[in-house]
Amino acid sequence: MKCWIKYSILALFVVLILCFAIWGPEKLSNYRDKYSMNKVSVEELESTGEGYRYELTSNEKLYILSMCLKYQELPETEQSKNNRLANENMMYEELSGSYAFIINKKGPTDKEIKEEQVYEICNQEIDELKDLGVLPGGIKAIEKSAYEAQLYSAIDVLDPRNNMPVWKVSLYTSQQNADKSNRLLDAYIDARTGKIYEFYVRIDETWEELEPEKMVKSWSDYLELKGMTKDTSDNPLLETTPYFERYCFPGGESGITTVTIGFYEGINELFLKITE
Repeated sequence: MKCWIKYSILALFVVLILCFAIWGPEKLSNYRDKYSMNKVSVEELESTGEGYRYELTSNEKLYILSMCLKYQELPETEQSKNNRLANENMMYEELSGSYAFIINKKGPTDKEIKEEQVYEICNQEIDELKDLGVLPGGIKAIEKSAYEAQLYSAIDVLDPRNNMPVWKVSLYTSQQNADKSNRLLDAYIDARTGKIYEFYVRIDETWEELEPEKMVKSWSDYLELKGMTKDTSDNPLLETTPYFERYCFPGGESGITTVTIGFYEGINELFLKITE
């Protein structure tokens, strides 16, 4: 009798387990859905950094821009400028290097300088560079009617979060016999801060009247760059003019940026350019 009761209880227990295995999960799911569907719940998660926008330092931006400018001809002379125009519409997919300097066809974001603002801001920065002694005081203000502005994106292709928008402001070259004396010819401008990274200007002064090291030091302070050192290499093939001095800035973990300040005699063109 006791054995029969024992086996009956065991059989009932097995039946209950089988029933729970068959219908239990569905019942639990329905029960959970009843109290969770159509309700909003908030749960704190540890930040994984996804969507975080990395803020580049001034030295890093300088280095990225210098690398990206390798993909277009620099306007050192009228001839090189004409050659550059044929290459400005290169597409991102066509680039073989690790950096890209491409036309930004989407236009500026809310945090970036708009085209209608860029001329006024450029004039403000020119005035500041005059006050700092980076540009001679005779440089004329730019007018929208005589200049064009194009927005570019400078991108580290292997790490696209490292990018910066850049306005390039250029004097119209289509005008025959245009007066270029004491005028800005080209400038690359940070589209978020308005700071001028590179420029070419016609001036009245001669190279002997300029103080290139002091000018570069003031320009580096203006951009809040760190670690300026003089490049002591003496290679006459580095430039097409004998009048230049070169300085180096660390680009973070990326590398070194070389800044060259120079002068083209005859046309009296002062330039400050950045290269890798």
